Amino acid sequence: MEKLHPQFVAEELAKLPEGVVVVSGTNGKTTTTKMVVQLLESQGLRVFTNRTGSNFVRGVAAALLGEMSLTGKLDADIAVLELDEAHAVHFVKMVKPRYSLLLNVLRDQLDRFGEIDTTRRMLSSVAGATSGTIVLNREDPRIRSLASNAQSGTKVSYFGLSDKLRSLFPSDDEMRGSTDVDEAVTAPELPAASVVLSDFAGTQATFGLEGREMTGTVNLYGIYNIFNAAAAIALTQEVLGEKLNETALLAELEKIAPAFGRGETLTVNGQTLQLLLVKNPSGFRLSLASADAKDYATMIAINDQYADGRDVSWLWDVDFHSLIQGGVTMVSGVRAYDMALRLAHDDVYVETVNEDLEEALAEFIRKSHGKPMRIFCTYTAMLAIRKALSKITDVEDVL
Repeated sequence: MEKLHPQFVAEELAKLPEGVVVVSGTNGKTTTTKMVVQLLESQGLRVFTNRTGSNFVRGVAAALLGEMSLTGKLDADIAVLELDEAHAVHFVKMVKPRYSLLLNVLRDQLDRFGEIDTTRRMLSSVAGATSGTIVLNREDPRIRSLASNAQSGTKVSYFGLSDKLRSLFPSDDEMRGSTDVDEAVTAPELPAASVVLSDFAGTQATFGLEGREMTGTVNLYGIYNIFNAAAAIALTQEVLGEKLNETALLAELEKIAPAFGRGETLTVNGQTLQLLLVKNPSGFRLSLASADAKDYATMIAINDQYADGRDVSWLWDVDFHSLIQGGVTMVSGVRAYDMALRLAHDDVYVETVNEDLEEALAEFIRKSHGKPMRIFCTYTAMLAIRKALSKITDVEDVL
């Protein structure tokens, strides 16, 4: 289709009455896109999306072909598209989004993107191409600064955190310790946010919406996903405006299940097994902080293929001391020994190292001794593990 009709994607998406939403950023794109889709559908909108998480322009074209009727009709009011930061630059040259939701800029796949300011420049193209509303994470200084790239007449809205929660979600600079006391004192005041994650306990979260509060349930692993929920609510609010039905929104929020591999929970031999995608220091740190290590049998699987990022030096910027109590039952993947060495430097006991993912998975399950299991894995390792798990349990087919 790209060869036969290069303008296919742009022409079809231009027909949607409510326009196009682009979701991008380093962390949380897939899960947040899934949230936005379900929340908009709860408001009565028909939503087209790239459900498999194929977030290049070609993936959007393939998704369109799969959703269109035999007569070439797309039954949708609005498109919500997850886009890789680099490919978003090319996409917005063809399709001008009406809304964009920009989540964060963290060090991720630096072998592809270079320094994180390059990623920020990529996202500035998305902000600059947005015609209606840009929704930004006010807690990330690089994302917050994208307000300056908005076109004249484009609205800028923010989602954010209460003062109480801010320390749980450090920016990349804060993780690196580059913000000193003087910088903190002279930092500009944060802009007002339309949606604020005020507090949470377990799966219960309280959100502030322009001066009023609402409490809902987020049944997703990881404290970062509760913040992603704030982002999804902020975008939904911008699309619906005064038509927003908060009761329906909260009811749907509780129903949202993890995107595949992003806290996805499977059942193996009567016990739960969670797959947790990790690809940069911040994401790994927040995943580790979301549960007590001693309550789980833990496996870590690290590959270094193109989709994972070839440079795995970022593992040295993750603090693994929280794993000392429970230890790690299995380390696997192409870079298993790099990971095992990193854990040794934080005095984390590793029971077994096996580079073969399928063998390692089988041994890990045997050694879990009835505990809930969790596997931290890079993208291609996650795909291989899901394939192996599909032979022994029910795994959702996403392809």
